[in-house]
Amino acid sequence: MPRFAANISLLFTELPFLDRFAAAARAGFQAVEILYPYDLPAATIRAALDRAGVQLALINAPPPGPDAAYPALPGGEAAFRAAMGSVLERAALLRPDAIHVMAGYSDDPQAEDTFAANLLWLADRAPDQLFTIEPLNPADQPGYALGDYPRAARVLARAERPNLGLQFDSYHAQQIHGDARAIWQQYAPLVRHVQIGAPPDRSAPRLDSGPLDFTALLAEIAASGYDGWIGAEYHPGSARTEDSLGWMP
Repeated sequence: MPRFAANISLLFTELPFLDRFAAAARAGFQAVEILYPYDLPAATIRAALDRAGVQLALINAPPPGPDAAYPALPGGEAAFRAAMGSVLERAALLRPDAIHVMAGYSDDPQAEDTFAANLLWLADRAPDQLFTIEPLNPADQPGYALGDYPRAARVLARAERPNLGLQFDSYHAQQIHGDARAIWQQYAPLVRHVQIGAPPDRSAPRLDSGPLDFTALLAEIAASGYDGWIGAEYHPGSARTEDSLGWMP
């Protein structure tokens, strides 16, 4: 059976943040994702997870901001490593299954080399923590240093560690390559975390219409043997998030 996680940075936003954990559990989710869990004390978030009885499937790193210490920025290695030291301290209490390492924004020819080297350092620094990387589409994230799946595969081949993997996002895969199912079929062996949202506007998955057949995609994910989390990362488009959950089995 697939295991679903609610991205509570996008879902259940009709509720105060600390109430979203329990709302996700009531809706049938076993875990939550939080894009950037840095505004509240880690102990406060940990308590909300424990009260709701849900796991933390995923967080993003490094913390955002105008001077974010991204790993694909040549010359920024020291800043990235310092930032990730703080993230790992927080992760020790939050215990996320995976940390999505955001590449950052660069067109420097050395960006790919820098990204791979920083990922190797990070994987060796925290060998028991899973880290993922994810291509983001250039329309939403212009200048992002990881703009397609072939490049992500190259980075992972150069930074080969058991605790590094690919994050497959149906929305970004469709927007970048035009066929998210084909991308899944090609890169599934590298995938360690999945997120779903419908193109072209990251809306709720649609089972019977739209440019991406989620009935077929979810069946293929299940048939592949993937047993990780499937994160619901989309804009509900309704006043109540529960009204957007018709796609869930």
